[in-house]
Amino acid sequence: MNYIWSYLKHYPKWLISDITGAFLFVVVNLGLPTALAQMINQGITVGNRSAIYFWAGVMFIIVLLGVIGRITVAYSAGRLTTTMIRDMRNDMYDKLQKYSHHEYEKIGVSSLVTRMTSDAFVLMQFAEMSLRMGIMTPLMMISSVVMILITSPSLAWIVAVAVPFLIWVVVYVAIKTRPLSERQQKTLDKINQYVRENLTGLRVIRAFAREDFQEKRFASKNEQYETISSRLFKLTGLTEPLFVQIIIAMIVVIVWFALAPLAQGDLKIGDLVAFIEYSFHALFSFLMFANLFTMYPRMSVSSKRIQEVMNLPISIDPNENGITETQTKGYLEFQNVTFSYPGETESPVLHNISFKAKPGETVAFIGSTGSGKSSLVNLIPRFYDVTLGKILVDGADVRDYNLKALREKIGFIPQRALLFTGTIAENLKYGKASATLEELDNAADIAQAKEFIESREERFAAHLAEAGSNLSGGQKQRLSIARAVVKEPEIYIFDDSFSALDYKTDAQLRARLKEVTGQSTVLIVAQRVGTIMDADQIIVLDEGEIVGRGTHEELMQSNEIYREIASSQLSSNI
Repeated sequence: MNYIWSYLKHYPKWLISDITGAFLFVVVNLGLPTALAQMINQGITVGNRSAIYFWAGVMFIIVLLGVIGRITVAYSAGRLTTTMIRDMRNDMYDKLQKYSHHEYEKIGVSSLVTRMTSDAFVLMQFAEMSLRMGIMTPLMMISSVVMILITSPSLAWIVAVAVPFLIWVVVYVAIKTRPLSERQQKTLDKINQYVRENLTGLRVIRAFAREDFQEKRFASKNEQYETISSRLFKLTGLTEPLFVQIIIAMIVVIVWFALAPLAQGDLKIGDLVAFIEYSFHALFSFLMFANLFTMYPRMSVSSKRIQEVMNLPISIDPNENGITETQTKGYLEFQNVTFSYPGETESPVLHNISFKAKPGETVAFIGSTGSGKSSLVNLIPRFYDVTLGKILVDGADVRDYNLKALREKIGFIPQRALLFTGTIAENLKYGKASATLEELDNAADIAQAKEFIESREERFAAHLAEAGSNLSGGQKQRLSIARAVVKEPEIYIFDDSFSALDYKTDAQLRARLKEVTGQSTVLIVAQRVGTIMDADQIIVLDEGEIVGRGTHEELMQSNEIYREIASSQLSSNI
């Protein structure tokens, strides 16, 4: 509840409006039975028409005030909760932007989606119920009890006897629902994970004809969710019918014990009617408050999950006050870098890596699968931080940079070309929002993407599906490269970014890239020797260590591992 309040307190105007509406509604609901009692006592029982009309007019005014109060509460609560959930999701999204790969792996992407959608919605529901009933019902209960004691103290014990039964129901339901709520949300995480895997891996699933397996796996988890939800809703649904039965029993008992005072003239009919109304409002308010209380365990689980996202320490410090400008541009140096993934410090992926690169140079990395090539280049934009040693960009440790400023120096083209839903132009401008159409056209030409772009009727306005799924692998890679070219970075990092291209396109693209990378440092991770033969320096990695460096010709003469890789790919030329 403290977490919800941390957002609601920023909008005092709407909180005051909500409280005012709740107070007005309480006055109205207690005013109606009071006015009705007076109408019966002063008008109906004695046949006084003027009194009947007077109190009827009073009741009409009270009803109007009640409508105003109800509308005020509903609007204020709605405005507060929708604003709260907007702010909460914005804060969560901002926090996710600061996550490193380690944090995403720790919680899981599917779970993060559930927390931002389902868990946030649970908090919104609870906040709205709290603002509607959490203020109104305590006021109603207290005021009703006061009116019960004023109207007929001798019958008040009946209401007091009913209360412990209601409390027992509430506590029982609350204790039973919390573990079910935790299991429900964790199961929902799994459902989201299966859906995500099914959608992203649709082609693989179909290629292996595993649709039935996926359906059974999903159905099993969905059935588990249905079972847990059914038990949860049965428990929460138990509250209201039990409360109603207790209230009905209480009214019957009140009427039974009121017969004697009525016969003796100690209790008027109007007062009895008002007493029953006050008792009903007291217990019905307790019912509403109980519904709120039974929602609390589920809200508490969701709140804990969201706070876990917000409070998770960031392993990559964004260093907001770090370096933003340097005198030199494009110089890169690794100084005895050793790296282990978080939690795996005893098995480093990279060992004692040292090399230098400067503007105008192309440095390439090659090695067997798992040799640490991608891990190495991922350290430069600080997707992870080094375990030992230093990485210097323009003479400064990358950890001393403002993280955004560091990444603005780099054009990163990942192994898996990822495009976003939108137009081709919007994707290319991701590297430079102010890019002109001429710049986009030039970048597309360099990346050998111009031909297939112009084959589309809308050209740069052509729409791309999610993750660019309506493009081939080679087309996506070329657009990813064009996006980096538009940015004009100081350091280009190509992480196996030519793998989906045919040899001819690969050669043409690399030749054109030289036109725009002359003043930049270029790093290339590749599996194909043909892609890196012209590099100024080729670094051979094996099990995370540098086992050779030099030009293609030098390595062919001096390095057995490189020679084996080259021989397997270029055998016809050797």
